Amino acid sequence: MRSNEVFGAMSPEQATALLTVLSEKAPGMYASALHLAATAMRARPVYLRRQPFEKQAISIRRALARATSNGVAEEILAIYFLECRKELLVEWLDLLGIEHEDGVLTEDEPAAPTRKALEAATRKFLGGKNPDDRVLLLRAFAAQDSIDWPDLEALLPD
Repeated sequence: MRSNEVFGAMSPEQATALLTVLSEKAPGMYASALHLAATAMRARPVYLRRQPFEKQAISIRRALARATSNGVAEEILAIYFLECRKELLVEWLDLLGIEHEDGVLTEDEPAAPTRKALEAATRKFLGGKNPDDRVLLLRAFAAQDSIDWPDLEALLPD
């Protein structure tokens, strides 16, 4: 699954929740997403900014679900977890024993753990609070270009 497909698979409610948090904690990234959506709609950004938040979220989700938006979708997911849900990202990386500095990987392409270690980490991680964000983190992590872990993708819930 690619990052744009992660957005395509999101429910409208989940997208609205993500974008609400993003607009509060990373307003610059939210503005970029809004601009992308306006461009995709062939509308001016000011038009979309004047719409109710739920309508903005629907338009942004639709734009990020396009294959041509994969790079932006990957960046938005990364910012969401680095700036808005860092505690989940750090928990996941620590469970895997992947070296990082406050959620930022120290290696560009970390080696995949063994399937057994990955299964144990995934099971433990998914058992925590905020299950929707936990599944989203795993999908976003697996969708990164630098992560080529087929075993992780096979463990993701449908």
